Amino acid sequence: MKTKKADLTKDPILWSILVFAVPIFISNAFQQLYNTADTMIVGNVLGDKSLAAIGAAGAVYELLVGFSVGVGNGFSLVIGRYYGAGDEDMVKRSAAGSMVIGAGIVLGIMAASMLGMKPLLILLDTPSNIFEETYSYIIIIAMFAGVMFLYNLLSGCLRAIGNSLMPLIFLIISSVINVGLDLIFLKQFRMEVQGTAVATVIAQAVSAILCMLYIYKKAPILVPGRKHFKIEGNLYGELAGQGFSMGCMMAIVSAGTIILQKSINGFGYLIIAGHTTARKINSFCMMPCSALALAISNFVSQNFGAGKKDRILKVIKIGSAASIIWGAAAAVIMLLSAEKLAALISGSSQPEVLRNAAKYLMINAPFYSVLGILLILRNSLQGIGKKVVPLISSGIEFFGKIIFVIACIPVLGYFGVILCEPVIWCFMCVQLLFAFYRDPYITGGRGNVVKF
Repeated sequence: MKTKKADLTKDPILWSILVFAVPIFISNAFQQLYNTADTMIVGNVLGDKSLAAIGAAGAVYELLVGFSVGVGNGFSLVIGRYYGAGDEDMVKRSAAGSMVIGAGIVLGIMAASMLGMKPLLILLDTPSNIFEETYSYIIIIAMFAGVMFLYNLLSGCLRAIGNSLMPLIFLIISSVINVGLDLIFLKQFRMEVQGTAVATVIAQAVSAILCMLYIYKKAPILVPGRKHFKIEGNLYGELAGQGFSMGCMMAIVSAGTIILQKSINGFGYLIIAGHTTARKINSFCMMPCSALALAISNFVSQNFGAGKKDRILKVIKIGSAASIIWGAAAAVIMLLSAEKLAALISGSSQPEVLRNAAKYLMINAPFYSVLGILLILRNSLQGIGKKVVPLISSGIEFFGKIIFVIACIPVLGYFGVILCEPVIWCFMCVQLLFAFYRDPYITGGRGNVVKF
């Protein structure tokens, strides 16, 4: 097998994580550009109302993306363990099982979207003056969720064998296509917000096809034969358990965001537009945390399969230090430029839009340190096969958002929305620290608290 990849079980830890994480970070940035390009172009071409229409669908979009990414990452952790153990036959069987289970998941998403999308938008109190635009955008995304899921599955398989570079290259190509199609559909064909959804689907399909062709030609270890599609109860249970654990974890987080969106929708379209802008910028700022955590989860998975616990403990220490540094840097950046960034992304000159977006960013930025550590701990636990503790963490976030919607936002208004996630991150981090330091694998089965 000849493929550009990092050897996560043998290379120096810091070097291998950097080589592996940087392409993931850039890849996530370009994937986020799909939706951010929609935001910028819609805001500048169609105006604040259409921007709010996409923003009102933002939480649902995050739910679809989060679930797809989570399931794909869960599958990749199982593949990575067998790859780290040197079992090529089980790598192929795991890849085949991922395809079978993934196909069933996509059909379920499509059916649920057909039946439940409009009732969901009504439940979220989507303003009547943007309801139809919001629905026309998100239903296209949802009905073609298969292409998004396929890319995340295939890129996860490549990352499982240490290759994070090629998914990045494919996303760069498709991102350029996405931006070009956005401009063509909105300016030339005047397709309104539906055009941005169509452009996103086409671009995602391109990245998935390129990924598929590369795996077929350059990564044969991931190409199963007919015999590998035989259903095996233990393997399929392991894949489904890990995939649904991570997928449901991301879905629970997104469901909490959907509940939060219900409160945001009640503030009117100008605050929705400001919040949408802040969330887009916030997504980019959180990418160093999420990319590093994803890289570490693959690192942990392979080293767990290879039986190298010392490398696992060292990489978590390195990742946590990097998260703290990024949180401090982001706080300074937002203090100096939050409102300018909001104006650039939204294309708006409305003071209320820019003021609320800037306030959101400046308060959230220092807490990226906490977010980074909790993501690293959660992904590391998943990398060693733990499924329940990460779900508990997501449950804390879900119920925390419900508490904020019921008790805090009615009193504090939009400021309560801004405070919601940083406060919840702190509680989640405490829970994960306790679970990690008391885990039998980490403590060697002696119940002793591990010290770095």
